[in-house]
Amino acid sequence: MDSSADSTTATGGDTSPSLDGLSFWKYMAAGSVAGMVEHMAMFPVDTLKTRMQMAGATSPPPLPGHSAAQFSRFFASIVRTEGPLGLYRGIAAMGLGAGPAHAVYFSVYETCKQKLGGNRPGHHLLVHAASGVVATTASDAVLTPMDVVKQRLQLRSSPYGGVRDCVVKMFREEGIRAFYASYKTTIVMNAPFTAVHFSTYEALKKFLSEVSPENASEERILVHLTAGGAAGALASAVTTPLDVVKTRLQCQGVCGADTFSSGSIHIALRQIVAKEGPQALLRGLKPRVLFHTPAAAICWSTYEAMKNFLHHECPSLSQP
Repeated sequence: MDSSADSTTATGGDTSPSLDGLSFWKYMAAGSVAGMVEHMAMFPVDTLKTRMQMAGATSPPPLPGHSAAQFSRFFASIVRTEGPLGLYRGIAAMGLGAGPAHAVYFSVYETCKQKLGGNRPGHHLLVHAASGVVATTASDAVLTPMDVVKQRLQLRSSPYGGVRDCVVKMFREEGIRAFYASYKTTIVMNAPFTAVHFSTYEALKKFLSEVSPENASEERILVHLTAGGAAGALASAVTTPLDVVKTRLQCQGVCGADTFSSGSIHIALRQIVAKEGPQALLRGLKPRVLFHTPAAAICWSTYEAMKNFLHHECPSLSQP
């Protein structure tokens, strides 16, 4: 996302359309690698978040205590009863979904940003936010089915034997709609999440890069890590209640979890609050922030590194 790059000139003789100095497919390649690295590295924390958010909707009831104590107890309980591999149950589903989804995510973001003038000099917070919303709407259409499978496999005493078993049983027993039961909620959650995330990242990256421009190239990785981590922390914190609703909709009816009369966000929110109180909407806040802070740092630094690699080391790969 180096705005100093020529957004209309292909690199290394590449005659295909390019954005920010790279061709469209290279953004897809960089995004795919970044998404895979991010989700695989942080998967155990994601499992803890899912278990904590489903507490109260399934049996046994939620463990007592404040969030820090609950986080430790859930971790200890999973390792003790299921072994360390219990933290990675469902990782195959995320592996299948994260790569293609992030390829769409970053390539659509870069396309929209370039079309709306986000690569020109100056501050473009609204452009970055709008581009992020478009990107997440497209990528969530790819990721949501595998995210549903992943979360169902992450549940304690999940009735599914693996990704294939889960997909077959869901399709046979609940139909194709079950894979997209939370899509509307996911979009409603990810639209503000991505708007905050991308605009914060771009603004912080610009600010940090200008602090010591003479050392910009040496400090690039630190800038991406810091800006990405801060953006992930802020965006994840403010959207936690919607993430709780998304998790409940995706896992409804599994392992005795509550079911909802429709996919309505309002109905789900009202039902959760009526049964468990408003504090239920903040379940999983700590692991969610702990997930997205390093995950965003890993994702952005990997993505920017892959862009740099493809720009300088593989200029001829996209030649027709």
